[in-house]
Amino acid sequence: MKTITSLLFLLIIITSCVQENKSASGTGSPQKVGPQVSAIISDTGSVSVVNPIVPGRTITVGGNNADIKGFTSEAIQTAVEALKNAGVGGTIMLLPGNFDIASPVRLYDNMILKGSGEKTVLKKCKGFSSPFTLDADYGELKITVKDASGFRVGMGVAIYDDTQRSGWDLTTANITAIKGNDIYIDDYLLRDYHADKKGTLSNSCSVISAVEAENITISNLTVDGSRESNDMIDGCRAGGIYLHKVNKALVENVIVKNYNSDGISWQLTEYVTVKNCEVFGCSNSGLHPGTGSPYTMIEGNNSHDNGGYGLFVCWRVRNGIVRNNIFKNNGKNGICTGHKDTDMLYIGNTIAENGADGIHLRGELPMNAPHRSIFKNNLIENNGMKEKGYGLSVNCNAEGVVLEDNIIRNTGTGKQAGAVLLMKESLTVVMKNNNISGMSEGEVVKQN
Repeated sequence: MKTITSLLFLLIIITSCVQENKSASGTGSPQKVGPQVSAIISDTGSVSVVNPIVPGRTITVGGNNADIKGFTSEAIQTAVEALKNAGVGGTIMLLPGNFDIASPVRLYDNMILKGSGEKTVLKKCKGFSSPFTLDADYGELKITVKDASGFRVGMGVAIYDDTQRSGWDLTTANITAIKGNDIYIDDYLLRDYHADKKGTLSNSCSVISAVEAENITISNLTVDGSRESNDMIDGCRAGGIYLHKVNKALVENVIVKNYNSDGISWQLTEYVTVKNCEVFGCSNSGLHPGTGSPYTMIEGNNSHDNGGYGLFVCWRVRNGIVRNNIFKNNGKNGICTGHKDTDMLYIGNTIAENGADGIHLRGELPMNAPHRSIFKNNLIENNGMKEKGYGLSVNCNAEGVVLEDNIIRNTGTGKQAGAVLLMKESLTVVMKNNNISGMSEGEVVKQN
């Protein structure tokens, strides 16, 4: 033990000396700091003189050559908890294979979850649910169900009834114990859920999550939500990948498919980057930033063939950039934005062949409209595949909306009737240097 302590102390001294020598020499340019860098690096890039530099550890999970053997969520979480207990963060490296996910893989501060590419698949386990036999009330930690046979300790669950299963009304938790038909959970119920309103306990849950954490990276893996057997749960409380109250996160080179809600959802976050991901086959939105998530970067993603929206920008998402993405063949709109989603730049995107509008600005009171939404250099074409749609539909009194240098057209594939639809209360959209063609109702359509 003394030897290990001495070696660690020596490593810290050597590392510190190297950093000091680099600073003293004045050579080289400052290094970029990624989301995975621990909090010992300040915002100015300087090294703390209070906290020692301790390199993060890497733990492998998967087959016979892994540090932790097993292809389950329990095996991955064992590695996560080991890094958490060590207190310095690090990397969980998932080897190729199919991981059976019964509960969300939950990440903590300064952690990287990294797969081995498309051959690392985290697949949600088969769905199971049961109705309540008693009401499940606010603050309780127990649900009494009709059939407990498909649940097990550690499993992630969702609790809801027919009137409270959307937005923040849904409760999510993990099972801590099962006694007969009594299921015990690790977090308090958020609402009063009623048995006579189809109160339900379901094992639907996120596949990967981070809650109240910072400096998170998720990369190079596939998430399969097993949509065909799992109940739908709201994207405010879950997703194929779900971030809640997270500061500084990177989700990169990830495939999310077939999740029965939103593919990637991040709520109450700051400085989240979602980059070079493919999201498809999800029942609601491919990408869902919301509930107060400023400084988001959404870049180089392909969000297609989802049941709802390619990108659903939801409630107080501001000062972000949506760049060089593809939003194609989604059931409703390519991009939908609304409540206080201000000062957003959408540039270089392809928004095509979606069910209704290419871009839809939701109906809001004037003070809550998505003011200063800027759309530049986008290709907006052939939307309205399921119903008549428009390139941009403005359904509120949003100020400072700009369409500049876009191609907006209908080549005959969809029912995109016009470039811009303005409702009676809508303000004029600033239009500059757009190439508009092929739409039966022309460039600007005004509703009376």
